[in-house]
Amino acid sequence: MEAPSGQYSFTRLERVIFGPGSVSALGRELERRGCKRALVITGNTLGRSRLLDKVKQALGPIHAGIFSGARQHVPSKTVDEAAAQFEREQADCLVSLGGGSPIDTAKAAAMKILSARDRTADGSAGALAHLFHMAIPTTLSAGEFTPFGGVTDESTRRKGGVGDPRLQPAVVILDPALTIETPAWLWASTGIKALDHAVEASYSTRHQLVTDTLSARAISLLSAHLLPSMQTHGADELAHRGQCQLAAWLSIFGAINSRLGISHALGHRIGARWDVPHGVTSCITVPHAMRLMARLAPARFGPIAEGFDLRFDAAAPGPAAAECAERAARFIAQFEVPTRLRDVGVPREELAQIAGAVLEEINRAQTVDRPLTESDLTALLEAAY
Repeated sequence: MEAPSGQYSFTRLERVIFGPGSVSALGRELERRGCKRALVITGNTLGRSRLLDKVKQALGPIHAGIFSGARQHVPSKTVDEAAAQFEREQADCLVSLGGGSPIDTAKAAAMKILSARDRTADGSAGALAHLFHMAIPTTLSAGEFTPFGGVTDESTRRKGGVGDPRLQPAVVILDPALTIETPAWLWASTGIKALDHAVEASYSTRHQLVTDTLSARAISLLSAHLLPSMQTHGADELAHRGQCQLAAWLSIFGAINSRLGISHALGHRIGARWDVPHGVTSCITVPHAMRLMARLAPARFGPIAEGFDLRFDAAAPGPAAAECAERAARFIAQFEVPTRLRDVGVPREELAQIAGAVLEEINRAQTVDRPLTESDLTALLEAAY
């Protein structure tokens, strides 16, 4: 028996405010930090929604303007546009409203703004500034809990990203009342993305007790509340949605430290290349990645089994690990979401074109027990097709 060792790194997240009506805290949180002009970053749909009125009301006189040009996969052009509007409006803080795309747009815009201000007049590196960012998510993608953001190069259709501790939203508001208008497919698929976070954090080579504990609880909450959150109404619906929001938080809390694996690497490439939402890519890839990992690292499926309420025998973990993958597949099948690559228009003959980039990302992360091969990936993609 060995003593546990390792480290756990926290982000600059200062506060999470959750519960129905919690959006009302928005203005107060900004005021107590000295913010005077907030630019709201959101997408086109929410930009026309009555939910935006609740946000503007909560902001009060701090509201400086709305950027509603955030788009799926965060094209770099939209980042430039958001940063430019921030300067035009003479804003001093950001509020992101929506799913992963508006939140990542805000992070990437913040990076651009900070970088521009991070150089002195003579061109030498200057002191790094801080740009206050509050996030109000309306999906379960959990991007609000990380200091990383994905950005797509429109010319190559490849997704890169930005990462810096200062990009972490300092305050996150989880108001289930603001998720009611989220389309069912988007709510369900981002819930599966949260499941994907928890699963891949659990069987990562970098897992630890904290990540295992949080992941197991996230899986349990999603299993119990995601479907009812779409089948109930009134107070019950808000209660189930609130539990799902907490599950999304727990799912990514550990993953920041453990890093993620095969399913996420596939999602990054498939999503950007064929314009498939990342929640949807998780719906397709999760069971197949789990089946492969159940063969490679069955002993690390204990927290996943706990989350699914399955018996796990550490002395013989293979059967339980395999059943976890099947349980995930059955869970996903309850929702009206795509579960095959062909369902989202991915051409079979083009799958080989992403293999190299996916393998590079997985092997660089070193979250899988051995370097994957092209045959591993080809078999997984064929099964997913």
